[in-house]
Amino acid sequence: MAGIPAVVAVDLGAESGRVVLGEMDGQRLSVSEIHRFPNTPVRVPDGLHWDVLFLFSKIKEGLAKAAHAHPGSITSLGLDTWGVDFALLDRSGSLVSNPFAYRDSRTDGILEKAFALVPREEIFLQTGIQFMPINTLYQLLSMALAGSPALETARTFLTIPDLFNYWLTGSAACEFTNATTTQCYDTRGRRWAGELLEALGIPPRIFPQVIQPGTALGRLLPGVAGETGAGGSLQVIAPACHDTGSAVAAVPAEQPDFAYISSGTWSLLGAEIRQPLVNPQSMEKNFTNEGGVEGTYRLLKNIAGMWPLQECRRIWALQGRAYSYDDLTAMASREQSFQSLVDIDSPEFVRPSSMPDSIRAACRRTGQPTPEGDGALVRCILESLALKYRWVLGQLETVLGYRLAPVHIVGGGSQNRLLNQFTANATGRQVVAGPVEATAIGNILVQLIALGRLGSIAEGRELVRRSFPLTAYEPADVPAWDEAYARFLGLLDGA
Repeated sequence: MAGIPAVVAVDLGAESGRVVLGEMDGQRLSVSEIHRFPNTPVRVPDGLHWDVLFLFSKIKEGLAKAAHAHPGSITSLGLDTWGVDFALLDRSGSLVSNPFAYRDSRTDGILEKAFALVPREEIFLQTGIQFMPINTLYQLLSMALAGSPALETARTFLTIPDLFNYWLTGSAACEFTNATTTQCYDTRGRRWAGELLEALGIPPRIFPQVIQPGTALGRLLPGVAGETGAGGSLQVIAPACHDTGSAVAAVPAEQPDFAYISSGTWSLLGAEIRQPLVNPQSMEKNFTNEGGVEGTYRLLKNIAGMWPLQECRRIWALQGRAYSYDDLTAMASREQSFQSLVDIDSPEFVRPSSMPDSIRAACRRTGQPTPEGDGALVRCILESLALKYRWVLGQLETVLGYRLAPVHIVGGGSQNRLLNQFTANATGRQVVAGPVEATAIGNILVQLIALGRLGSIAEGRELVRRSFPLTAYEPADVPAWDEAYARFLGLLDGA
């Protein structure tokens, strides 16, 4: 498609990053991966950090590859990442310290300390965000309680994608979808929650302007433009800078009352709504109201997702058994159904020294057979994850007051055909899987809207349906899954 104007999407996940090129010929959108690189946190004596200098070098490397392959045709770049983590800049605009990774232990036990200062109900009333120790609010609180010199020195707060946008353009602002993940943002007032921040000893002065997805941040800084060969005319556009916000933008839904699962290291299960739902019921069930595109909100819950499977795969590789994900699902498909189940979101699976050992210990503790083989362990994870999807979907429908169907699964996890079928079986709903590259595609769609080449997200979703393969799964073995779900509820009650 030489000569067709192209856009670049930079998508950084907790496990890897990639640079993707998007081209639209008027009828269809094509995406191609230009560059991929690992994202591995680094542990030093003071904790677990992201290597943001390495990541920025790889972003520029990917942009250079794109510019070389498509000289003169790249019109814009958009960047998205995971949420909650952040960087602090000093008064000269320099990085104060390497950003911490959300799995660092500094927020262990922090929720109780926060609620001693501000009641739980008041925090939720202001922010509408689910309570997770990894949230930005509690990371900042841990710094405030420790008298952190970094927090005292800070003049500007930026979430991770905002940091990279700043280094690309010199524009320091926080994009809306990612700002809402911090639990520092007043969702209904549409501003930073200044009173809450002050009550927790966090300086509101460090929080910059909040911009909407689709905002043009400016052109590349001369140094970046020269280093990458991308040229000084390339625009940097803020898409939905939170990766789930971008992924949901690409959900190929035809009707409004759909459920989505953005499936990766985390699974984000939710619905798209027009106004934040902040009430005692949504707080009790710990749902979160995160910003979306075109003024929407994502009412959702975080689920551990593929993290347990990723950790098992890592441990097995260290032990000399290197499996592909296809290997793992093939092994699981040969195992007997419903031998052992676990609550995939149990705290014991957050930072285990050995995920396989932790899952087996949980099975023994609950009086179930111990999954000894690797395939049996994978089956346990996938069945448990599908049943957790059913539980969260039921809670979501209770909060909303209406039924959601179909269930759209997007992202890398949508390639797991066994889990897709398990999800259809467990929920009793049709599951539509794809597109795999949803986050990059949603990033690209918002850029195309900002450039005037698409009229709306609805038009973009129609483009996705025309452009990418989708696979539908129908429920099967429903009585057996109903019986397994009854067992699973008992595990949740005892957790």
